[in-house]
Amino acid sequence: MFREWEELPGYMKTEAVRPYHEKIRKKKYVLVIKRIFDFFAATIMLFLFLPAMLIISFLIAKDTEGGVFFCQERITQYGRKFRIIKFRTMAVDKKGKGTQVTLLNDCRVTKIGRILRKYRLDELPQLINIIMGDMSFCGTRPESTYYVKKYNPEMFATLLLPAGLTSEASIRYKDEAELLATAEDADKVYLDKVLPEKMKYNLESIQKFTLFREMATLIKTILAVVR
Repeated sequence: MFREWEELPGYMKTEAVRPYHEKIRKKKYVLVIKRIFDFFAATIMLFLFLPAMLIISFLIAKDTEGGVFFCQERITQYGRKFRIIKFRTMAVDKKGKGTQVTLLNDCRVTKIGRILRKYRLDELPQLINIIMGDMSFCGTRPESTYYVKKYNPEMFATLLLPAGLTSEASIRYKDEAELLATAEDADKVYLDKVLPEKMKYNLESIQKFTLFREMATLIKTILAVVR
């Protein structure tokens, strides 16, 4: 759940990360409460949303060829790798090419996929990731290994907590695909401009970490989706 400074991976034991670690260290017992809440809340939600998830699975299978789920390696707390689970919203890329980010009106996105993305229903299977302990309801959205390798020293502080289903950054950048739509090199723009801005909010969330603040983020996320 919480690692002391000496137990961190070498690339995280830098002076840029130390202040954030000290902040979290003072609230390590709160992390236990956070984990208990995540587990039971995710379990209840998975049970409640199971009928809807079965319907979505049927619609995806009927819409295009390919599996119902999209799984990809992501990075979570302390640099641990895990497989994030989402409903598949894009056509299967048999050539394995394409940008790392999804753009507005991306031709790879399926018909049912556009609806799922609009209302963030493609994220529902991540309740399984939360139950397994790979993710939390609130926290920095898990990035792929490709982007984590390009973090500056301070950004690694976001790995002190589990990756999240939502965050202040994801609320503010919920229209990220639109921002990248006109970019000639979407990956470069994301890496040079979008990611650093999102990280400012993620790092601030660690500095001001409280359960009350996280509950407020969950409520803001629901309202943002409704709007």
